[in-house]
Formats: sequence, structure tokens, C-alpha cells
Amino acid sequence: MDTKLLARIGAIIFIAIAITMTAIEMSRSPDPGRDEPATVADTSATVDPLLIELRRCQSLGQAGASDSACLRAWTENRRRFLAPGARPAARIAEDASAQEN
Repeated sequence: MDTKLLARIGAIIFIAIAITMTAIEMSRSPDPGRDEPATVADTSATVDPLLIELRRCQSLGQAGASDSACLRAWTENRRRFLAPGARPAARIAEDASAQEN
């Protein structure tokens, strides 16, 4: 057999399979919607001081680049990202109490 003929037959078979699978998928009925809303984890019990500080710095805009508290928060955020075993919440609390003294 000629290779062009084999390629054409292969292409026709591929297209036929694709059309058949499309027809089957389109004939299916859509999945029913959920009766109950998706559950959301309650994060109010564990408030992350770093997250609060980062949001405050974000609201400052460009002025946050010169704010020392924002610089510490960004440093801590990098440390948290690069060292997942660290305890960043405790470190932020220690830094805050050290600054107050």
C-alpha cells in the first residue's frame, strides 16, 4: 500500500473517532447543580498577624516601601515562603513586642 493512502485512512479514522466522541459528549445531560453551597473553611479562629500586616502595607501603596513595619512583614513573608518549617506567626509577635519596649 501507498503511504499517502495509509495516512489518509488514518486521518479519516481519527476524524471519525473525534466526531463520534463529540456526539456522545453532547448527548449527555448536564450534571445537576449542587443543592447546598460549597463549604468554606472558617479562618476567623486563626487570624494571621502577618496577613493583616501585608494587607495594611498593600493599602499604603508606594508609601509602604519606606515603612519599616512593612519591610519587616515582607521579609517575614519571604522567610515563610522559603522556609516552610519556620514559625512566622511567633516571630512577628516577638518582633512587635520587642519594638514596643
